[in-house]
Amino acid sequence: MRRIVHDGVLVVGAGLAGLSAALAAAPRQVLVLTDAPVNHGCSSAWAQGGMAVALSADDSAEAHAADTIAAGAGLVDPAMARILTEEGPAAVRALAALGAPFDRTADGGFAQGLEAAHSRPRVARVKGDQAGAAIMQAVAIAVLAAPHVEVRTGHRLRGLLQDASGRVRGVIAEHEGALVEITATATVLATGGIGGLYAVTTTPAELRGEGLGLAALAGALVADPEFVQFHPTAIDVGRDPAPLATEALRGEGAVLVDAAGARFMGRYHPQAELAPRDVVARAIHAEREAGRGAFLDARDAVGERFPDEFPAVFAACLAGGIDPRSQPIPVAPACHYHMGGIATDAEGRTSLPGLYAAGECASTGVHGANRLASNSLLEAAVFGARAGRAAGLEPEPAPARLVRLIAPELPQAAVQALRRAMSRDAGVVRSAEGLSRLLDEVDGLEARHGRTAALAAARLVAACALARTESRGGHFRADAGESPAVPQRTFVRWSELIAANAWRYAAE
Repeated sequence: MRRIVHDGVLVVGAGLAGLSAALAAAPRQVLVLTDAPVNHGCSSAWAQGGMAVALSADDSAEAHAADTIAAGAGLVDPAMARILTEEGPAAVRALAALGAPFDRTADGGFAQGLEAAHSRPRVARVKGDQAGAAIMQAVAIAVLAAPHVEVRTGHRLRGLLQDASGRVRGVIAEHEGALVEITATATVLATGGIGGLYAVTTTPAELRGEGLGLAALAGALVADPEFVQFHPTAIDVGRDPAPLATEALRGEGAVLVDAAGARFMGRYHPQAELAPRDVVARAIHAEREAGRGAFLDARDAVGERFPDEFPAVFAACLAGGIDPRSQPIPVAPACHYHMGGIATDAEGRTSLPGLYAAGECASTGVHGANRLASNSLLEAAVFGARAGRAAGLEPEPAPARLVRLIAPELPQAAVQALRRAMSRDAGVVRSAEGLSRLLDEVDGLEARHGRTAALAAARLVAACALARTESRGGHFRADAGESPAVPQRTFVRWSELIAANAWRYAAE
């Protein structure tokens, strides 16, 4: 296998977290690997709502942190929330300085909108629903122009390189059908989430948790993998991935109605349409299961302003045969964000020396059991930069013999079977029966195809969801009672997960 020696930081993934890390690692040389072209194939570019940040005179980092902690259902790390909200304003201003065209008020300030579970308007947007694409465009231009960064596209993560001590020394990537070893002083995984493990997702379907799965198989500590956020209002027009009807629409006054046109959210939560995402997702799921259907009615709230103020939603609706100016939009919950991931500290360090993680594949503890709306892009920018700065300071390790950890690939038919099983049994509503059935299916797929990174990620979600016998945040157990008084985060290593489920592996 060909080996490339990179004297610097290796970043895997080119979403906002990965590119923020690459910029922040200067003056250290950085090599960015990405399968898709820059600004494609990442959730960051698809984000609609914007960046939640305390920028107005009547807001504060403390208030933003309080809302973040409240939404996280007892599992947010307060220290991480403070870092996010205190460093958020500078991060947004830095992105604006790079050219991100945030909406502005008449006096030149940042125009900010209201989204669910925020105590006040604080979401900085771009043309209503264009934030992710516009921010990524500005950051991508800066990265491509940066003299310390080299970007190589067409490289897909297939494995990790470790020395005898367990230190991560680089990755194995697939390029043009061949595997290549790439060693580096420090490796930053910014590989995105797990949406592609679900049949209905709002994220790029190729994001199947490979970074999470490989890190876990290498021995990294994983945090809160059972907590998956389902966006309440994916546009239900049969597309894969499902287009998104941004939460900003509800912030503008759009309402949820059933097929008869009756509003229903008041029956589920006093904040109605602006309730936390997990509540709204379960309400829509319940209405659909009861045969009443669920629709987002923005005719009065937005109406003729759709093409100018929410162009992405408008285009997606028209492509699906819906005119949102005159028709309610059919909606359904869809996998949207993974709160769990590779456990990191405030600088992006994982439990494995030499390995950092940032963005959705990481778990800083800032999201808890339920991410507050529009905190994800902010976390990618703030903690991505922190990971890049720390990785840039890593000393060159001594030469060592390296061990390859390469996971087999999951065939496409098996991927589709896994996606259906995950949506069925690890979705908006879960139970011990369903999660056990899902683990049996993962066992069968693994027996046929080997322990792939995607199956490892799916097993982490399912096994930890089965172990958490309460309902909390995005994790709702139909067969569980109320959450206990003392909330506990999940921290698990692969060896512990296998030991706890040893009966499943008696034949190995």
